[in-house]
Amino acid sequence: MSHTLIIAEAGVNHNGSLENAKKLVDAAVKAGADYVKFQTFKAEKIVSKEAGKAAYQQKNTGTSETQLEMLRKLELSEAAHLELIEYCKSKGIQFLSTPFDLESIDLLKKLGVTLGKVPSGEITNLPYLRKMAAAFTHLIMSTGMAEMAEIKAALEVLLKAGMSRQQITVLHCNTEYPTPMADVNLRAMLTIKEDIKVEIGYSDHTPGIEVPIAAVALGATVIEKHFTLDRNMEGPDHKASLEPDELLNMVSSIRNIEKALGNNVKTPSASEINNIKIVRKSIVAKGPIAKGDPFTEENLTVKRPGTGISPMEWDNVIGRIAAKDFREDEMITL
Repeated sequence: MSHTLIIAEAGVNHNGSLENAKKLVDAAVKAGADYVKFQTFKAEKIVSKEAGKAAYQQKNTGTSETQLEMLRKLELSEAAHLELIEYCKSKGIQFLSTPFDLESIDLLKKLGVTLGKVPSGEITNLPYLRKMAAAFTHLIMSTGMAEMAEIKAALEVLLKAGMSRQQITVLHCNTEYPTPMADVNLRAMLTIKEDIKVEIGYSDHTPGIEVPIAAVALGATVIEKHFTLDRNMEGPDHKASLEPDELLNMVSSIRNIEKALGNNVKTPSASEINNIKIVRKSIVAKGPIAKGDPFTEENLTVKRPGTGISPMEWDNVIGRIAAKDFREDEMITL
């Protein structure tokens, strides 16, 4: 049975509070996620003073502040990172964080993080991609807003920087928060796998849990999903995030789908073997048959249980001579 890597994306839903961040770790642990992921950045390094907010950010946090001012409140210090990493270890869950600038890549590498996450917005950032390839042993790359040509170009950068395809997983993604169902285009995930021959996954921003579950059924090896302590909290990403009980339901559903996908071999399962004799049928006497009578279409029928001669032998039984008397419903023997 395959194991889908489930990343519970806390992101910036801690609102700059280490206490909230730890509560998010606890929720991810309870849900059974493999990783809990945060975001590592220095606001001044990633947005200019004039940068506006995305439409969903304006809707969720208003327009009275710039994107820079909003992001400053959502930073986690190096000390906070250290404390979160240790807290994750104590809780038995893997720590992950997306770096959004070159210095943040250095910080995560220094802290011993070996799995790197490339966010959708950095897929066209050549210096960033090169540094990510050098810093981490494996990379997960989101592809929101990207054309296939851009994905291929980013992959080529990573490969030229020394990574192999086996070290890279590419996530299909749509960056609208929340993503309309009509814009998910989940089959594009399969196109990515076919075109560039890498492991695939899905980073989800739709409401609910059904799309990531469908992605697993289609072959996603990694699922990333935003979650929050409470969708009513202030902040840019809470509204498009799962609450803890929903995250637990998503993880549980994915684990069930993994079991249900099976091994490609069509054969009776262990749980249904005993039903074969009960549900299948046998050739029986439709009414009394005397010894010496021939078996005919008129004096034979098919009924449960399936412990006698299979109806698939019907043509081999018709015309044979009864070796004994048979009562109605008695199993035919030859």
